[in-house]
Amino acid sequence: MNRRHTAVGKQLIELIIETSRLNGALLSRGDTLVRDIGLTSARWQVLGPVAMEGPLSVAQVARRMGLSRQAVQRVVNDLGALGLTTYRDNPDHKRAKLVALTQRGEIAFTKAAARQATWVNSMGKGLDPTAVAEAARLLRTIHDRCRKNGDDGNPDGE
Repeated sequence: MNRRHTAVGKQLIELIIETSRLNGALLSRGDTLVRDIGLTSARWQVLGPVAMEGPLSVAQVARRMGLSRQAVQRVVNDLGALGLTTYRDNPDHKRAKLVALTQRGEIAFTKAAARQATWVNSMGKGLDPTAVAEAARLLRTIHDRCRKNGDDGNPDGE
């Protein structure tokens, strides 16, 4: 059984490590950007789909963000306690309520989005838009392959 990495495999490991580091940095910076408006990166991440698409169930938010339903439920509970979200009846499901933003939630999300735009635009200065788009496509492709390989990530079933 060959357990050596191909040249691309070695590069993917490096990309995975850098992606993990970037994720940590983004979460930290996100927390700093929105702390004073009562948000954290996790809360902001859950508010996003609801703000952008309208009321959604906890399961729908979880699927869109690639998170567990339980994790989203905990964050939604926090957001509700802060008065940023509320539940609405779901015409498609009697038990699975829809999460909706309150007026306070809309204001918080709008403030967070404005701060993010300023920060991202500043960070993007001097970057090649085509290279950024290609990087995003590559990450989507890797993400899709991870999902298709199953929970164990082993395409060979070994």
